[in-house]
Amino acid sequence: RWATPSNMSYDDHLDRALEETDASSSASRFSLPDPSLRADGNFTLLENLDDIVTRLNRDTDHVVKYLQSELGTAASLDDGRVRLTGSFKQSRVREALEAYADDFVICPECTLPDTKLVEENGTTYRQCEACGERTRAGS
Repeated sequence: RWATPSNMSYDDHLDRALEETDASSSASRFSLPDPSLRADGNFTLLENLDDIVTRLNRDTDHVVKYLQSELGTAASLDDGRVRLTGSFKQSRVREALEAYADDFVICPECTLPDTKLVEENGTTYRQCEACGERTRAGS
């Protein structure tokens, strides 16, 4: 409980509560794990794919296809890892994963990750389960 002066207005109390809960950063609860990469000859292995896909709450194949397109390379699944053809820095793979989250996971209206992908008439939509917003995914 707070020890507050009785002369504080409702707005003062509300401002104080918002400051203490930091409700303004609603998307802060969503964070991607850093990609764990390892060089393997002419390939780069993304070793923590399962953790990333779980956090994104998306289908593994969908994420891998996006990475292929975004990184301009071929990719294959290999025991819960992705084998990317070529050499990639962690920062570049992280940028691609963040772009995926922006395009297919984070709601543009309320900025929460509580979305699911819905297919309708050949178009993929991002349906937010928090605020109800429905937007075309990937745009």
